[in-house]
Order: sequence, then C-alpha cells, then structure tokens
Amino acid sequence: MQFMKQTENQLAKTIINTCFNIHVDLGPGLFESVYEEVLCYELKEKGLSISRQQGIPLNWKNNNMGIGFKADIIVENKVLIELKSVDAIGLVHRKQVLTYLKLSGLKLGLLINFNEDLIKNGIYRIVNNL
Repeated sequence: MQFMKQTENQLAKTIINTCFNIHVDLGPGLFESVYEEVLCYELKEKGLSISRQQGIPLNWKNNNMGIGFKADIIVENKVLIELKSVDAIGLVHRKQVLTYLKLSGLKLGLLINFNEDLIKNGIYRIVNNL
C-alpha cells in the first residue's frame, strides 16, 4: 500500500533498480519473456500492483475497435513498461511506447532492453504530458 501514493518518477526509480539487480544476476541474452517473468515476480515481492499483458482498447472515431495492443507490464496503473531483448533499440521502439502511452492515457513509460552489457545503456524513459 505504500506505493499507492508514489509518483510515476518514484515508481520508475524502484523499477529501474529492480531491473539493474535482475540484469546483474541473469545478464543479457535471454528471451524477453524470461525477464518479464522475473521482473513481475520481483515487483510483486516489493508490494507493487502489476498488470501483465494487459489489453488496451483502441477507440477510432468513437468506435471501440477492441484490443489495440497488450502492454508488457503496467505498474500501479501509472507506469507502462515495454521490455525488449534485442541487439539495439531503434526509434520505432521509442515511438511504439509513446503511442502506447497516448492510447492508455498513462504518462510515463520505460523501454528496457535487457540485451545490453550494461543495463543503463538499455533504459529509455518516455513521457506523455508528464
């Protein structure tokens, strides 16, 4: 319950520190799904509320078009996390997260690529009117 009143930025710090610890233990090179599983476990252990593979609806011209995308992880209904395990993050990945933020109404997204020698080189903070 202590996390409920935390801001997006405070939650992001906890998420990033958790990713750092996971990366130290597991290293790069695993499938995205492995990092997602472990990150969800660790965030829950910290008492955070998470939603995994949550469908976000797409509204087009006042019509519900069904699920527009599935967010990898949403923490405390405030921070969207998009996980990758790829050779390099491209501009398209950052645009993807920004679009997800706009469609979901969330303000902060973290794009995290675990396939880096140093995790700090794989963390991107993306904001939507924060």
